[in-house]
Amino acid sequence: MKTLEDLFEHQIQDLYSAEEQLIQALPKMAKKSNNGNLEKALNEHLEQTKNHLNRLKSICDRLGINGQEEKCLAMEGLIREAEHFMKEDMDQDVLDAGIVAEAQRIEHYEISAYGTAARFAKELGYQDIADTLKSTLDEEYSADDKLTKIAEERLNEQAKSAS
Repeated sequence: MKTLEDLFEHQIQDLYSAEEQLIQALPKMAKKSNNGNLEKALNEHLEQTKNHLNRLKSICDRLGINGQEEKCLAMEGLIREAEHFMKEDMDQDVLDAGIVAEAQRIEHYEISAYGTAARFAKELGYQDIADTLKSTLDEEYSADDKLTKIAEERLNEQAKSAS
């Protein structure tokens, strides 16, 4: 990589891989959850994630790049961590609180990645791509907020009193 353009394209390919991996992981997380609101939020985010991937496909087409040339090792690690956690033997309320924590780690990674990519797009003069990435970024923030509300409403309290 020699230019900001090269770095930007790498970031887009990394996000493409991250979203593909997340599409595989979210149904597993939703299925493991015992809390209806959490399951619903994860399934809703799965649908958003499919839209995010479609947006990235359009961006790749516009840039003339192959979105599948990179493997997002960060997302791979975050998902592996979540899968390992969900195999633990624990109280269901604790599991649900932990699923929220794992999902938020993933959201925070995506927030960081989309924020960076949007900034690069703007600096490179791709305002329409920057706007698209910003739309996805806003949805990632919203998903994170929804997970926070679910945890604050009940999950953390239930997990605290689990025996």
